Amino acid sequence: MRPDEAADTRVVLTLDAGGTSFRFSALRGARPLVEGVSVPSCGDDLERSLATIVEGFSRVRDQLPEPPVAISFAFPAPADYPAGLIMNVGGNLPAFEGCVPLGPILEEEFKIPVFINNDGDLFVYGEAIAGLLPQVNAMLEKAGSPKRYKNLFGLTLGTGLGGGIVHDGELFLGDNSNAGEVWLLRNKVEADLSAEEGASIRAVRRVYARESGVSIDEAPEPKDIFEIGVGRREGNRAAAVEAFRQLGEVAGDVLAQALTLVDALAVIGGGIAGAHPLFLPALVAAANASFEGGGKYRRLVQQVFNLEDPEQLRLFLAGKRSEVTVPGSGRRIKYDPLQRTGVGLSRLGTSEAVAVGAHAFALRKLSG
Repeated sequence: MRPDEAADTRVVLTLDAGGTSFRFSALRGARPLVEGVSVPSCGDDLERSLATIVEGFSRVRDQLPEPPVAISFAFPAPADYPAGLIMNVGGNLPAFEGCVPLGPILEEEFKIPVFINNDGDLFVYGEAIAGLLPQVNAMLEKAGSPKRYKNLFGLTLGTGLGGGIVHDGELFLGDNSNAGEVWLLRNKVEADLSAEEGASIRAVRRVYARESGVSIDEAPEPKDIFEIGVGRREGNRAAAVEAFRQLGEVAGDVLAQALTLVDALAVIGGGIAGAHPLFLPALVAAANASFEGGGKYRRLVQQVFNLEDPEQLRLFLAGKRSEVTVPGSGRRIKYDPLQRTGVGLSRLGTSEAVAVGAHAFALRKLSG
């Protein structure tokens, strides 16, 4: 978190919009200011859903010690986010199909600026400001390493597969607000499907059902499949382990494709993130894989470390120390030849990271 953000006393209303519920809050200094409000999303009825959004923001505003300066929140794409237009959401919020001017509606109601973004973008932004990115840099400094990270790529694993990019401290949105739409990358395991079909809640259930020989309707939810996989619950343990291993393989290939372009630290969030003991090793292995054709060479130039594994974290922080002599001068330059990155879990929690990102985005927009 930048010092000016921590000291900024302006209040921003935030919302984490999910398919089943809307969670409203207010932040000041990148921290929650009041008790949040959670209400059903009513995502199949536009009039009720809009009324719910207005009611939720109003209930939070009524708890505040001072008026908010903006509303800033995440909402599922596709959308024209700069214009505040939600288009063809479908899925869990079918009421917003078409073109719903959600931003302008709220600006008319509350008479303050409204900023809307993708949840994956705001999640990564929050983690870059007050989560994994500053924590890793602090650990590197403590370890005496000269290495620092300025960029962060993130994946959210849940109902769908989301992504986001922060470049040199700024949220990278793209010219159509479509940067980081990694759910549309190709699925490594099933090439005729998108990556989302291999790295999401339904993907875990589908693989478990297939490996267990049951119908998808009989498959447990991912939380229960994880419990089966770690031996805490009765069920097909081998199928559970394979379901999360395959998710890790698909997500790791997505990560490798993204890191080829953005060369960043990586963070994982979303509802499935809690099952990381069963998928994170496979994810890191997939990102560190090699190509075989034309000679064997690494999938990525940089080595990917699992920051949730104590030994890998130690190696990541230590790096390698070396020196080179400048010919003719005797001058020696110290450097770290280990090109590397790390992937770790959200340090804030997904919802809080989204709120922190939304808060910071609004303040920076207002500050010009």
